Amino acid sequence: MSRIKPGAIWQHEKVLPYILTSLKDKINDMTAVEKIILFGSRGRLPVERWNELEGKDWDVVVQARCKLRNAHILVDEGYHLDLLVLDEAQTEEFTENMTIKELFPVNELECLMSKNEKNGNI
Repeated sequence: MSRIKPGAIWQHEKVLPYILTSLKDKINDMTAVEKIILFGSRGRLPVERWNELEGKDWDVVVQARCKLRNAHILVDEGYHLDLLVLDEAQTEEFTENMTIKELFPVNELECLMSKNEKNGNI
């Protein structure tokens, strides 16, 4: 599903609200969303360094009540996400040795988003 386009900037102010609203709602129609996690580059790098990730896609794991096959078909055109929808056991196994950032229900980026909302950036 990676469609990396050099020169394209996938800004958090566009992608994160999509992940937390539209995409979450689509998955919730099929199975309850329990967690949303970023892994890969954005899971490892501090948010302040995300500007180094120009042209990179977003790696997202959604922990749901049950696994969804072919979850990438839920992603709207224009959003470059590698999306996995796994159950709790699969999510724990998949992320066991990774540095991740949780977006839902605990939003580890909430302070960033609050700061941007105050500045009118989201």
